[in-house]
Amino acid sequence: MADLLLGLQWGDEGKGKIVDVLTSKYDIIARFQGGPNAGHTLEFDGIKHVLRTIPSGIFHKNNINIIGNGVVIDPTVFKQELEGLAKFDIDIKSRLIISRKAHLILPTHRLLDAASETAKGKAKIGSTLKGIGPTYMDKTGRNGIRVGDIELDDFKERYRALADKHEAMIKFYDVAIQYNLPELEKEFFESVEALKQLTFIDSEEYLHEAQKAGKTILCEGAQGSLLDVDFGTYPFVTSSNTTAAGACTGLGIAPNKIKEVYGIFKAYTTRVGSGPFPTELFDEVGATMAKVGNEFGSVTGRQRRCGWLDLVALKYAIRVNGVTQLMMMKGDVLSGFDTLKVATSYKYKGQDIDHLPYNIEPENVEPVYTELKGWHADLTGLTTYDSLPSALKEYIEFIEKEVEVPITVISVGPDRKQTIMR
Repeated sequence: MADLLLGLQWGDEGKGKIVDVLTSKYDIIARFQGGPNAGHTLEFDGIKHVLRTIPSGIFHKNNINIIGNGVVIDPTVFKQELEGLAKFDIDIKSRLIISRKAHLILPTHRLLDAASETAKGKAKIGSTLKGIGPTYMDKTGRNGIRVGDIELDDFKERYRALADKHEAMIKFYDVAIQYNLPELEKEFFESVEALKQLTFIDSEEYLHEAQKAGKTILCEGAQGSLLDVDFGTYPFVTSSNTTAAGACTGLGIAPNKIKEVYGIFKAYTTRVGSGPFPTELFDEVGATMAKVGNEFGSVTGRQRRCGWLDLVALKYAIRVNGVTQLMMMKGDVLSGFDTLKVATSYKYKGQDIDHLPYNIEPENVEPVYTELKGWHADLTGLTTYDSLPSALKEYIEFIEKEVEVPITVISVGPDRKQTIMR
């Protein structure tokens, strides 16, 4: 059987830390979608690590880490990531394996991304400009180049044909972007050689055999459910399925083989880039959340927008994913507020609703809040549920009652030790 770990908001919920905390219980950690636009931050022994494509179990000695077919890989970024791990004495070769069916991000995918976003002007969607969207477009357009193609004799010809096509498309956008393609390609092909040092597998077969052998598997998602290309706040979404269904298509694991679905959410809400955000705060409270929570993207450095917890959106994500257990992150950031607000319904076109409608742009949606008592205690050194302030326990129990799923893990700080199991 396989368990699944997902973010339930707009990403940045703290998935990397929780995978790292849970890893010792699993034989295999498998990443199923997304690309190097997602940064998973892990903190232990006073050191902060940011992983982008490599699964978050890489720092544990006894498990295998798989990059699944649903992931898109930029060899250049990947090589940098491997170099960053070199000083930690990790046997990468035996512990990190890659699906042959994963698609490659070419340098021209990144250029296409920049040209497309520049051409949109004010209507831009807030892309991270890492080439993710264009790579998934080539995947669904059946033009893409996959990891397995590296092993073929005509790999360079395949590359050239697609890169030439991309250059013609960049000209079509008619925007000024500066680039030196030969230089980018030199780096790309050097990185492909580094990639070749690792083991490529037919991951669906590998995972099938692992399940037959009784191995435990944790499937790791990137980004968050509200960024899912089908169920998120389209068009301000990512290009892959970030929900539970994405684990089936991104790894080749059958739906009836998934057991626990762990859903991770922050005690408040954040969002990076453009797109609607009903509970967003533009006042001192929002600024304090951002400062205390250190809300800056781990890959882009962009400041995250902050707001109160949105239970309408959270309930929606829980239902779409079939979440069985919840994990609440960053409870410590809310310490110090006298009152907390939680959105429990929306006024939608003048009507009271408690589900996420088709359009949550501000002209259609106004959050309806329930107020709860805040707490002032410093949580970062607490280790048991009983030691938490009563107002925080009330906050947790209020959320559980509303969403009808138990909160089994509470994070009270960035370090892997600052985690309370219930």
